[in-house]
Amino acid sequence: MVNMKKKNIIIGIIVILVIAVAGYFSFGGQTTTKSKTVTIGIMSGVKQDDKIWASVSKTVKKKYNITLKFKKFTDYTQPNKALADGDIDLNAFQHYAFLKSWNKANNTKIVAIGKTFITPIRLYSKKVSSVKDIPDGAVIAIPNDATNESRALYLLKNAGLITLKKGTDLATVKSIKSNPKNIQIKELDASQTARSLSDVTAAVINTNYAQAANINYKTAIYVEPVNKDSEQWINIIAANKKDKDKQAYKDVVKAYQTAKTKKIIKKEYGTAEIPAWDIKLK
Repeated sequence: MVNMKKKNIIIGIIVILVIAVAGYFSFGGQTTTKSKTVTIGIMSGVKQDDKIWASVSKTVKKKYNITLKFKKFTDYTQPNKALADGDIDLNAFQHYAFLKSWNKANNTKIVAIGKTFITPIRLYSKKVSSVKDIPDGAVIAIPNDATNESRALYLLKNAGLITLKKGTDLATVKSIKSNPKNIQIKELDASQTARSLSDVTAAVINTNYAQAANINYKTAIYVEPVNKDSEQWINIIAANKKDKDKQAYKDVVKAYQTAKTKKIIKKEYGTAEIPAWDIKLK
């Protein structure tokens, strides 16, 4: 009898424990949400971007229980290949124009799932202090790679120095329709445009190369406007097309596109980099 009572007590305790544990997992809430891990590819060596992504990591963990892991790359040809191969889930290093060109050249199906920022390119000069002072026959240096050359020509178009043929997508010097000041376009490697500044009237220089050459971006005589022409230069978070609707990936985008991220971008970059997910393009 004593052993039977002990047995009944033990069974009773076990039943109570099972009910308690079941109740905890049914009503406790937080333990029912399984943590997810998303791996995102970014470029290495950019301390400002590291601070931005550190903040996004905290937000996405707190709000969506997603752990964000990073794989850093040193070459711009690597992140899209890694994404297409399934080595990473997302990447964030390129703008629309780069992605369009990449997909076409590599037969991949990578798509944008969220806008991040735009880094306007700028026109600099040591000879004149304003676009209106650029003289007839001026020599202007621009990058010679396909995407940056197009971007530079659109900048000159928006500055009122040239016009481009109707229907132009990726612009080249052959796309110039009118050139009232007979400007001579000097095509150089993007990394060389800053070095050419003393030898030309003006130069279109990407912000990273201007910074490397210790050129203050605030000294530019013209800044690329954020409009329909420049939409293709907005940076993005990208995914494989088959994964574009995954909720975890959408949550990463939402965690990036916050007022908190805007503040950090402004703190780290000033006006050199502009949050672009909610701007109205004219």
